[in-house]
Amino acid sequence: MRFVAQRVSRAALSVNGVPVSEIGCGLVVYFGVKVGDTEAQAKKCVEKLIGLRIFEDEAGKMNRSVLEVGGEILFVSQFTLLGDCTHGNRPSFTEAERPERAKELYDYAFALLSARIPAKRGVFGADMHIEQVNEGPVTILFEV
Repeated sequence: MRFVAQRVSRAALSVNGVPVSEIGCGLVVYFGVKVGDTEAQAKKCVEKLIGLRIFEDEAGKMNRSVLEVGGEILFVSQFTLLGDCTHGNRPSFTEAERPERAKELYDYAFALLSARIPAKRGVFGADMHIEQVNEGPVTILFEV
């Protein structure tokens, strides 16, 4: 399981020109599920996301979590995070979980996340258009 979290001042997600989700200050999280990943790993990812201290405190140090700053999370499924480019120039996605199981784990992780913090989601499997204003920029990659 892999995620990329980007600190943003705002972000908006649409599908086919129709607005789906929008957040203010917080994180845009791209979430990829690998073959064999489990609910325990999804829970660990959620705990890491909520606790990541990547927002500035009064002294300007990255010392606060998205929860502490009253931020939101836009949670987006992205199988391309599992792309392997070690052989040739066309990524292989053999490590990405089948869509049915990946959706189960994405939904599970989102349910855990949204129970603890204001969170919005993308549309699983859709061709999404995401506009975001990165802050910093701060981008964190995490793998369980």
